[in-house]
Amino acid sequence: MTAADDRLNGFGHAYRLRRKRRRLLFRIWRKRRQIAVRSDKTKQISPDAILAFATMRNEMLRLPYFLEHYRKLGVDHFLIVDNDSDDGTAEYLAEQPDVSLWHTSHSYRLARFGMDWVGWLLWQYGHGHWCLTVDADELLVYPQSAQRGLQSLTAWLDARGRASFGAMMLDLYPKGPLEDVTYTPGDNPTRVLNWFDVGNYCQQRHPYFGNQWIQGGVRKRVFFRDEPARAPTLNKTPLVRWHWRYAYVSATHQILPRQLHDVFGENIASGALLHTKFLPNIGQKSAEELARKQHFENTARYESYHQQLTLNPVLWHEGSEKFVGTEQLVKLGLISKGDWV
Repeated sequence: MTAADDRLNGFGHAYRLRRKRRRLLFRIWRKRRQIAVRSDKTKQISPDAILAFATMRNEMLRLPYFLEHYRKLGVDHFLIVDNDSDDGTAEYLAEQPDVSLWHTSHSYRLARFGMDWVGWLLWQYGHGHWCLTVDADELLVYPQSAQRGLQSLTAWLDARGRASFGAMMLDLYPKGPLEDVTYTPGDNPTRVLNWFDVGNYCQQRHPYFGNQWIQGGVRKRVFFRDEPARAPTLNKTPLVRWHWRYAYVSATHQILPRQLHDVFGENIASGALLHTKFLPNIGQKSAEELARKQHFENTARYESYHQQLTLNPVLWHEGSEKFVGTEQLVKLGLISKGDWV
C-alpha cells in the first residue's frame, strides 16, 4: 500500500467517524422527548460553572456521599436523569439546592444506557463548560485531588489547550464476602471497599476509535477469566470542555471527535474512577438486572456475571492491594501526574 493509499484510507475513516457523530447527535435530538423535567434549577448555572451529569436508578445507598464527594471536588451544579427510581432517589435529588432533575420511564438500554438522555442535557446546558459525566458508583480522583479541586485542574488543562481528561475505572471490593460488610449511606464507601487488583491490566489501541482500550482488574480475574476479551472496558474520558457537536459513543469509554481520546500516556495527567459497585446491595441490584435486562447490549453474555454476584462471592485474593490514596496509584502506574504536579 502506498502513502497515498494510507492518506485516502485515513480520510475515509475520518469521514465515517464524522458521519457516526452526526448520527449520534440526531439520535440524541430525537430521544429528547423521553425525559421530562422534574426540578429545574439551571438558572443558577454561571458561565464558569463546572457541571456534573448522570443517569441514575435506585441509588439512595450511594447518593449522599456521591454528592458530598463531587461538591468538595468543585462541581457547581448537577444535572441528573432519574430512570424511574422507587427507593426515594428522585425525591431526595429534587430537594437538593444544586441539582436539576429529569425523569424518564423509558428503556435505559434502548437509550444507549442513558447516554441519549445525558447527551441531550450536555447539548442544552454543557456547551462551553467543563462537564463531568459519571455513574452514581464512580468517584473521580486524580493526583493531589484532595488538595486541588476541579477549578485548579480545569484551569491547568485550559492553559495547555487540552479539552479532555481521562480516568481508568478502578474496581474496589472488601476483603470478605461482598454482602457481609456494613455500610451506612453518607459514609465514604472506600472505607469498606478498600482493596483492588494491581498487576493484571492490559491496554491496546482500539481498532476503530483509536483510543487506549484498557481491560483487567477484579472483574476480568473473577468473572471473565475464561473469556478475558469480553471483560469490561476500564478506560473513560469523563471530564470534557464540552461543545454541542461532541458526542459520547459508548458510555464515556469512547467520544467523538476522536482527538478527545488523547488522555492516556506517560506524560499526560490522568485520574481514576473509584468504582464502588460492590457495596452490600450488589446481590439485590444484580437480581433486579437479571429481571430487567437493561444494563448490557448482549444480556445473555452477562447473565452468568450477575448470577455470581447474587451468591455473595469473595473477590479478595492474596494479590489484592489495599487502597490508601492517589499517590499509591501513581507509584503503581495506574494513574499519571504528568506535569500536573
